[in-house]
Amino acid sequence: MTIPEDAAPKTSNISVRRGDPLVVVSDVQKHYGDFQALKDINLTVNRGEVVVVIGPSGSGKSTLCRTINRLETITSGTITIDGNELPKEGKGLAQLRSDVGMVFQSFNLFSHLTILDNVTLGPIKVRKMKKTDAEAQARTLLERVGVAQQAEKLPGQLSGGQQQRVAIARALAMNPKVMLFDEPTSALDPEMINEVLDVMVELAQEGMTMIVVTHEMGFARKAADRVVFMADGQIVEEATPEEFFTHPTSDRAKDFLSKLLTH
Repeated sequence: MTIPEDAAPKTSNISVRRGDPLVVVSDVQKHYGDFQALKDINLTVNRGEVVVVIGPSGSGKSTLCRTINRLETITSGTITIDGNELPKEGKGLAQLRSDVGMVFQSFNLFSHLTILDNVTLGPIKVRKMKKTDAEAQARTLLERVGVAQQAEKLPGQLSGGQQQRVAIARALAMNPKVMLFDEPTSALDPEMINEVLDVMVELAQEGMTMIVVTHEMGFARKAADRVVFMADGQIVEEATPEEFFTHPTSDRAKDFLSKLLTH
């Protein structure tokens, strides 16, 4: 059921936004040899929507995230972004990937480049932006994520939380259509988690289309339009955060949530 804009629930969550479909995953299967990591995955993420994917370890969450920009190939099915099916290789794939920002668990910054150079590299090399324009944009983005003072430093001179915020700025510098976050806070010390989540909440409120794999249930409650619960390589349940956290319908989700609440 599609919820009209004016009838969207006005809870603590952002109103459910229903733009046109931006990411469409259809009948996707993923095998590693005899092991099936993804089973019959069907998921549509609309423009401006924040979808949080949660579930137990080994449920296929990160695999799904990585198939959306073809870091992982799929065995069968289709994935389209803004109406275009993911190419298998070549320039078409590189172009499509540039429209999909990705923030990893490990920050994946180039250790030998300054923070500024990390953020400008993609726009200069891929988007063919002038260096002066790329640097101006990078400084604006670094300001936005709260690390403008670190622009001339190397990644190793920054805290984990600062490095992850740089990684977000680097992804934003490509002006992506959608942002993928694969457990972006799981490698961080507890006191650094909120500084990264705060940036992600701001992005969500500004209307960035986001698919977020995370264990941070507070973020899911606060920023998600929809929670997707996975187990054993399948999507078991989809609901608004309010519905999912208060009235989960599947036994797997109930079991998952009860374990979270008792620890």
